Amino acid sequence: MSAQIRMYSTAVCPFCIRAERLLTARGAVSIEKLRVDLDAALRDEMVQITGRRTVPQIFIDGVHVGGFEELAALDREGKLPEMLR
Repeated sequence: MSAQIRMYSTAVCPFCIRAERLLTARGAVSIEKLRVDLDAALRDEMVQITGRRTVPQIFIDGVHVGGFEELAALDREGKLPEMLR
């Protein structure tokens, strides 16, 4: 079974695109994208949950891993593939 991934994002965010590519390259089967540019309530929800206003904000199996930089750091440390299983 693969991990459940939720990502708060926008349509034109380059870091969102990079995060999605990295997740897919590491074996993510599906990513639930929550578009905060289309729904202000989703942005409010994201800020309330994470304390951050920037996208992407990524959750793997309900654990907030942060944005793209944090995701890339997990990958460099070799932890991301295990989290995605």
